[in-house]
Amino acid sequence: MTANLVQFTLDGTPAQAPAGTTILKAAQQLGIAIPTICYHDYCTANALCRICVVEVKGARVLVPACTATVQDGMEIHTQSERVQRARRVILEMLYSTVDLSEAPEIEAMAAAYDVDCQRFPQAEPRRPPLIDDNPMYVRDYAKCILCWRCVQVCAEDAQYTYAINFKGRGYETQISTFYEVPMPESTCVFCGQCIGVCPTGALKFKRQYLLEIGYAIEEILQMTRSERGGRRRRAERSA
Repeated sequence: MTANLVQFTLDGTPAQAPAGTTILKAAQQLGIAIPTICYHDYCTANALCRICVVEVKGARVLVPACTATVQDGMEIHTQSERVQRARRVILEMLYSTVDLSEAPEIEAMAAAYDVDCQRFPQAEPRRPPLIDDNPMYVRDYAKCILCWRCVQVCAEDAQYTYAINFKGRGYETQISTFYEVPMPESTCVFCGQCIGVCPTGALKFKRQYLLEIGYAIEEILQMTRSERGGRRRRAERSA
């Protein structure tokens, strides 16, 4: 074996990669696409969504490709029947509780895996109210899949601002500011990086949102300018 390289097979094809390479990256190098949702190239992989699971011979459970690394002699299958069934069920469960109408990448996955979007009709959809508490963007957590990307870029992966994190447990889990304060009262610096990594439209620039619901450009400019000015004056008075 070549120094620092491990030998493995991926979908029946012999391959090698540097030790420590994730299965996801090894597959990409071989031109094999493994679907991802919570994973982002510029965020720390946490294997939250499990859509990237693959089957490894001898392993009891399916393995998340975004965090598991290739090992010498490993036999990996990225499209086995077991893998496809797991991905299909994950997507069907997401569709049962979350509004994915503005998540084109997930909708493409649903088509690819023949997902029944109405498989769980008795499921309770997540419908928290839209949060519009600042002049820069809105938060529609009815579309949030808790992928954690926004939390990561707000923290160590990019901004080091730590304005948001998870709150609640289980079904009640949601992204929130600490102590649920309005965004302008948090440590948010309105950099917009959270919006850039959101895969579902749960975070959206305020002007884009207002355009989509029917406001004219002139109205939007007036509304957002006056809102910023009002907040600035209130901040100056309280300083």
